[in-house]
Amino acid sequence: MPRLRAVAACVLLMLAESVCAIGAGGGPVERGPLNVTAIAMFLVFVAVTLGITWWAARRTRTAADYYAAGASISGTQNGFAIAGDFMSAASFLGVSGLIYSGGFDGLIWGIGGLAGWPLLLFLLSERLRNLGRYTFADAVSFRLQPGPMRTLSACSTLVVISMYLIGQMVGAGTLIQVLFGLPYTGAVLTVGALMIFYVTFGGMIATTWVQITKAVLLLFGSTVLSLLVMAEFDFSFEQLFRSAVDVHKNGIAIMAPGGLVNDPVSVVSLGTALVFGTAGLPHILMRFFTVPDARAARHSVFVATGLIGYFYLLIVILGFGAIALVARDPQFLSPTGGLRGGDNMAAIHLSHVVAGDLFLGFISAVAFATILAVVSGLTLSGASAIAHDIYANVLRGGRATETEVVSISRLSAIVLGVVAVVLGIAFEGQNVAYMVLLSFAVAASVNFPILFLSLYWRRLTTRGAVVGGGFGLVTACACVLFGPTVWVDILHHATPLFPYKYPALFALLACVSITVLVSLTDRSARAAAEAQAFDHQYVRAVTGLGASGASEH
Repeated sequence: MPRLRAVAACVLLMLAESVCAIGAGGGPVERGPLNVTAIAMFLVFVAVTLGITWWAARRTRTAADYYAAGASISGTQNGFAIAGDFMSAASFLGVSGLIYSGGFDGLIWGIGGLAGWPLLLFLLSERLRNLGRYTFADAVSFRLQPGPMRTLSACSTLVVISMYLIGQMVGAGTLIQVLFGLPYTGAVLTVGALMIFYVTFGGMIATTWVQITKAVLLLFGSTVLSLLVMAEFDFSFEQLFRSAVDVHKNGIAIMAPGGLVNDPVSVVSLGTALVFGTAGLPHILMRFFTVPDARAARHSVFVATGLIGYFYLLIVILGFGAIALVARDPQFLSPTGGLRGGDNMAAIHLSHVVAGDLFLGFISAVAFATILAVVSGLTLSGASAIAHDIYANVLRGGRATETEVVSISRLSAIVLGVVAVVLGIAFEGQNVAYMVLLSFAVAASVNFPILFLSLYWRRLTTRGAVVGGGFGLVTACACVLFGPTVWVDILHHATPLFPYKYPALFALLACVSITVLVSLTDRSARAAAEAQAFDHQYVRAVTGLGASGASEH
């Protein structure tokens, strides 16, 4: 059976690559010239990561190995892996592209995302590690009814994962389309095939080491690129910003707020999504179960915060450097006057300007590594929600064997990969940072408030959490569906039914208000028992006494 699955995955991979080759021959798709250097480095990285997957597959024997790497990852290693998981295409391609197009306002995405890490460090990391086993649903269902809570958590996880995957797929498709001369659809299919292979066979061990490798490469490449950019301006930030102002069509306005977000409600809602959404991303929360204890979990967040903060400082240089050096070069502009490949390609074109084809190939391979590492973590998180939360604990009532659960996870990874490919094709042309922000909005509206209240509020009841969390999830999804991006840009209606692009503020307030109201009015015997069980949960969450890395009911 394992051999059959291996053959099936290989066939799927070859099929995707064949589709790419066939599609390259036609279709009205904007593609760049064949870049042999970029393709060679891309193939080297793919070979290395496939080797990591083969090595990890030999070490993946149990469900604990598959989902949590056997809790064998050190705090420092996990910190690099978390940073690699978080520094996605939305950060490297999307945020640099937003700075390229909007100037100062693009920094909101970086600063807002970074601001959510103290919440993880001081409020969630240790308690989550002491209460959970594989997913954050383990923690929220510790004293509440497991069935309804796991169902709610799995639903919100799958929505977040699906939206997050869209951004990564769009980034991957655009990158390969422009640099490798392949059509967008074929590029997305290739990424989907590789993602399925990594998750199906390597599990969390392979995902962790791919993320660590990617984090090191991305930080190294961004550092070198930033130094080369600053060398163009004699290492003077004043010259860099002055040159950017002189070139950009909006002039000095790019140094002031309001270029991308210009009304107070949108600003607050955007900040809400970034800060609280970071603390509710299921693939990030899942990483706390890969370390041996709560102390290592806290240390991993500390390391990740430092690495991510440093990375966003570099993104500022890359974004404004792209304005100063790329925007005035005709070879990088499309016939319509925009950037070839869209704003997402600003950092990639910048590497070509300052260091030529060789460094362009390296940065392109690093960007692709970024996408592969993140989509692997996302897919594993979604597969865990389906297999561990829904199948094993809801449908089978905790009676499923480890072999069954891992098999369901691998099948789920294939399904999620197909869904990601379809959505990535449907959302072609969208800014990847904004697409990922939609997933932050759902995470901030459901995952974070329910997780926080379950850990800190004694009066929270299952009824309150399910009703409030469900209403928050529906509100967030409805606002996204009827908002400007989907309702107007994708479905081509004239005007949106919901006027704001950023729904997190409204959905979060709805979730918290209804959760608190329903919990306070719940007078059932179950509610009283859940309140009493909070004391046991509190002791275990704070001290870790009785915790062995698992939360069983």
